[in-house]
Amino acid sequence: MNPSFKAPPQVSPSSSPALRFGAIILAAGASTRMGQPKQLLPVAGRPLIVHAAEAALTGGAWPVVVVLGAHAEQIRPALARLPVLTVENSAWPEGMASSIRTGIATLRQFSRTLDAALIALCDQPAFSAAVIAQLIAAQRTTGHSIVAARYNSRHGAPALLLREHFPALAALTGEAGARDLLNGAPERVAAVDLPALAQDIDTPADYAAATKPA
Repeated sequence: MNPSFKAPPQVSPSSSPALRFGAIILAAGASTRMGQPKQLLPVAGRPLIVHAAEAALTGGAWPVVVVLGAHAEQIRPALARLPVLTVENSAWPEGMASSIRTGIATLRQFSRTLDAALIALCDQPAFSAAVIAQLIAAQRTTGHSIVAARYNSRHGAPALLLREHFPALAALTGEAGARDLLNGAPERVAAVDLPALAQDIDTPADYAAATKPA
């Protein structure tokens, strides 16, 4: 790990992950509603993309794959000091599914022994190592092959998917990403109620709300 990376406090040993999992951070969007690359907006003193990458690293993910697309050349330098893999998705206009495909292909190339993949977004200020620990704990408790955060009355990212779902992730198409997979058969999907993750940053109003002093 690069010595300049200053990680947040580590997850306690009692909740350290048993699974060998990599993370895919989706950061390829054009931020059209924001009017500038939201991935670089500072929240709590760090660009959103750095916050997401550090959360995944501290939460035990290895490797951490950051999928870039629009504005890739502007965003990549923000990650230069972090031990992450940055990959560019040239098909990013297709939608989120193309970035998931790019990310899962990179994880498979990096390691054939990963047990699971964590899919996370770059624009959720409440995403953290503690959130990852909750998802892993739910997987241990339930034995389900998919564990997703639940907010706004549905399942969404971040989500942990066991290796058996890698082929399905590699075959996704369209703008919905893994939404149908996460909200499909309830017998294989466990949910963790994480209402704070409903706050994402898509517009200037969202950003103002996220950075408003308490």
